[in-house]
Amino acid sequence: MENPEVAVSSCSPHDDENLCSYKRHSSVSQEGLLEDQLRRKLKFFFMNPCEKFWARGRKPWKLGIQLLKIVMVTVQLVVFGLSNQMVVAFKEENTVAFKHLFLKGYMDRMDDTYAVYTQTDVYDQIFFAINQYLQLPNISVGNHAYEKRGAEVTPLAVCQQFYKRGIICPGNDTFDIDPEIVTDCLYIEPTTSLDNNTTMGKHNLNFTLDFPRLVAVQLTFNLKAINLQTVRHHELPDCYDFTLRIVFDNKAHSGRIKISLDNDIAIRECKDWHVSGSIQKNTHYMMIFDAFVILTCLASLILCTRSVIKGIWLQREFVSFFLYYYKKEVSFSDQMEFVNGWYILIIVSDVLTIVGSTLKMEIQAKSLTSYDVCSILLGISTMLVWLGVIRYLGFFQKYNLLILTLRAALPNVMRFCCCAAMIYLGYCFCGWIVLGPYHVKFRTLNMVSECLFSLINGDDMFATFAQMQQKSYLVWLFSRIYLYSFISLFIYMVLSLFIALITDTYETVKHYQQDGFPETELKKFISQCKDSPTSGRYRLEEESSSSLFCCCNGCSGHI
Repeated sequence: MENPEVAVSSCSPHDDENLCSYKRHSSVSQEGLLEDQLRRKLKFFFMNPCEKFWARGRKPWKLGIQLLKIVMVTVQLVVFGLSNQMVVAFKEENTVAFKHLFLKGYMDRMDDTYAVYTQTDVYDQIFFAINQYLQLPNISVGNHAYEKRGAEVTPLAVCQQFYKRGIICPGNDTFDIDPEIVTDCLYIEPTTSLDNNTTMGKHNLNFTLDFPRLVAVQLTFNLKAINLQTVRHHELPDCYDFTLRIVFDNKAHSGRIKISLDNDIAIRECKDWHVSGSIQKNTHYMMIFDAFVILTCLASLILCTRSVIKGIWLQREFVSFFLYYYKKEVSFSDQMEFVNGWYILIIVSDVLTIVGSTLKMEIQAKSLTSYDVCSILLGISTMLVWLGVIRYLGFFQKYNLLILTLRAALPNVMRFCCCAAMIYLGYCFCGWIVLGPYHVKFRTLNMVSECLFSLINGDDMFATFAQMQQKSYLVWLFSRIYLYSFISLFIYMVLSLFIALITDTYETVKHYQQDGFPETELKKFISQCKDSPTSGRYRLEEESSSSLFCCCNGCSGHI
């Protein structure tokens, strides 16, 4: 790259600060010095940690912190995962126990569909659940108890929803209905005595159902429990609030009332507790460890943010230098070389880890119970930490192939996926509206998308064909054309092209690794600097001014 002759010129009102500085201090005699210094700064900026150590003796603090952070964050995640696993198991086991306690004749099954078909069965189920609630302290094998608000126990609410007016005569094909939903609730205290006889119990409670107008019946009540199994794992127990809803769904008025039990769970700090032994000491140790994780991530965050800022400033210097001395605009791709995406990823990971670790400490101190939020933050941050390690493997040519292939293929892959998504969405909408009434896997858009994605991966093909109902020959014929065309199009064409796109990029990158990558203006400019990392020239530059503008002002210690 030839050095143009440049004369000293004055600043114009439209010049930025960097360009103006160049104009004030540039001269033909200084040009070579500035250019040589900038090349060396750029070459040092793009060195790997080992080369920077050889060049200036700088210890790779960021690399050491990242390695330490991987170990600490992984240990933290495993410990929290084991604790969260007990919480999830306690929630699920309580929900199953409540289904067996409050649903008459309930049995575990895969589809978990439970329904009744006669009026007597509806009354039996309702009064069975009420009786079980009233006798809960005597029949439950768990440490369940009623919820108290002050000195009083919260009652069980039996609410029925029905149409405000409904005169329905199916035999005459006539009806008169007001679709406004009216809710009528009955509250039962745990001290209530209920006759086991269904008819007597119905009259005692003054509770009847108008089935022609009935939309739903909902039983709502609150229970409490304490998860004692955490004591064996040296953790303080949590107190749980269960809000149970047993819903009898009659919206369809099809003669089939579906029954479901929903359990909303809230975890709270126990009010008055005492545990003998070393549990509190162990909790303090874990909180100290979490504090060290936060300090490590904070140090990583500061160092990576500093590197990003230095990269942006160096980018501005290079752009101004190139514009003034070579009268060229630096391409966008060359400018983006200064913005290290790996540092951005590490910064995001550090922020998530700091917030997640803070939440974890609050959970351990029983001040918060946001297990789900904490799990998401720590899970994403740990994933990003491990992904960030790939950057350091990328400094070795033998391990760099995956990174280079993903980076080169990503733009084309994104464009290809956008086009394929249009076809995919078209099939989703078509399958949902046409096959939904006749196929269980096409009932909702979400189920359609999951089914089609499974078909692309060659999964569950026979079952998808076999479960199609044959009530309409036209729809059955359409389903065959629909499924055959989708599978042929996406497996034999779209998926093959997708793989070919990545394979072609892989071959191109592999060829570049053997014969050299195409040189950009930035690489050509840096390649003219022949100083090796061990030459000592970079140490001299460190002792001199770190800015080109200082050199222009006549600072001492020029190279």
